[in-house]
Amino acid sequence: MKELEEKIKKLEEKIDLIEKNQPEDKLSMVVFSGDLDKVLAAFIIATGAAAMYERVVLFFTFWGTTVLRDLKKKIKKEDLMAAMFGKMLPKGSSKLGLSKMHMAGMGTAMMKNLMKKKGVMSLEDLIKIAGDSGVEIVICEMSMDLMGFKQEEMIDYPNVILGGVAKYLQEAATSKVSLFI
Repeated sequence: MKELEEKIKKLEEKIDLIEKNQPEDKLSMVVFSGDLDKVLAAFIIATGAAAMYERVVLFFTFWGTTVLRDLKKKIKKEDLMAAMFGKMLPKGSSKLGLSKMHMAGMGTAMMKNLMKKKGVMSLEDLIKIAGDSGVEIVICEMSMDLMGFKQEEMIDYPNVILGGVAKYLQEAATSKVSLFI
């Protein structure tokens, strides 16, 4: 009988460990790209996932950080490199180009016109819906530092924090689904 009790105790411990290590009801996504079509896909997935998962966390890094720059906010850059990045990179969601068939902006304009004609939400509308749906955004501090971006120049978004790769890995490690765009 004692042997049976010990086996039951070991099984209970294993079950507890399995339950403890189950992924959370969460989607984590790296948004690396600053291309309109790829960022549209990221926000379409994020808004859809917000209806399915308890949490959705987007980690914006490198070129993806440009999406979150606010067109209306003017920030004086501290050094020449930051000023150059600030001028060369797109400022905000409305300034992104397509990854393919950009054609000096003509392809992007055609795509935006087609989206409007077909009733597809704009990126700006998707960002607002994501915020209203509780989608969380983590902006990579290292990427912002490299490109000379400041938190003050980013869009006003309800669930945004700055973080590093450790923050993303922490989120991804406990997610049911992890994506990279």
